[in-house]
Amino acid sequence: MPDTLPVHLNRESLHSLDVPTGIETDGSFDVLLVNHGEAVHVHLHLDDPLSRLASLDANNHYVQAESERPVRVTVDRGATGHGKLKVVTSYGAETRYVDVDLVEPAESEQPVQVDESLSKPQPREPESSGGHSLADRIRSPVGLLAGVALLLAAAVVLAVQSPVVQVGSAVVFFAVLVGLFLAYSE
Repeated sequence: MPDTLPVHLNRESLHSLDVPTGIETDGSFDVLLVNHGEAVHVHLHLDDPLSRLASLDANNHYVQAESERPVRVTVDRGATGHGKLKVVTSYGAETRYVDVDLVEPAESEQPVQVDESLSKPQPREPESSGGHSLADRIRSPVGLLAGVALLLAAAVVLAVQSPVVQVGSAVVFFAVLVGLFLAYSE
């Protein structure tokens, strides 16, 4: 099934429009706006029957000179039916209608082969420790910050002779040690 509907703009003359009379598809497709001349505005519209089965992200499109622009028509999964796509250039200078037939998808010719090996558990790769040595872990930002906190706590204990400050610094010191142990234990 074709998944692209070519729409040629400005091929014959300014604002000319050349489109196929119809498209048959089994799903979503692109309207490929191919501009052969000056920049142009194109309006796309799905009629009521087709709009119940499909949608456009936007109706109005500016196509630059000598360029192509795909516009996706998203068709609901499994939708079948018939409708019309209206294509208009330059605010009504030219108008064409395209018959859109949405058909059921063809049956897959080759069924999926499933054998007994899928029912057996697959061996797992052993999980690695991440390949980081203790030295790498200590040099990590968390390790560096913890080291700074330990040094500051030790310096405060030595510099200040107040028992309250010493107890507080000891608590911080041991809390950082416990945090490091929990962060780096596996």
